[in-house]
Amino acid sequence: MGLLANIKDNFNKAEFTVAPNKKLKTLSADFLKAFNLKLVFYKGVTIADGDLTLNQLNQKTTQQVNTSANGLKIKGSTKVGDAEKMFKDQFGVTVQIKTKDGKNYPGCTNDLVPNSLTIGKAARGE
Repeated sequence: MGLLANIKDNFNKAEFTVAPNKKLKTLSADFLKAFNLKLVFYKGVTIADGDLTLNQLNQKTTQQVNTSANGLKIKGSTKVGDAEKMFKDQFGVTVQIKTKDGKNYPGCTNDLVPNSLTIGKAARGE
């Protein structure tokens, strides 16, 4: 797959867009549909309630969540660590990208996808 798959990730129609007024569980479901990976939102160090929107999450955490930020677009060619940082920088919210089934990522001791991989590679389990 390698090089051809990486090139396809740049042009793949699979794209994830964040709208601050969507519920966290809807954002997570959209991410799963686009990339076959789990997107987990955190309130502090605990997993945030999926029924909250980013705006409601702001009211429940001491960390400032920027709900007026413009939308965010993520593609398969985006590195996992960069995508997680984009959420932090744009919205002030912590997210982790994990395997869809909660099983350890290949070669890892947990279900967290390594930050150095692109989302496309992670989706393919490379």
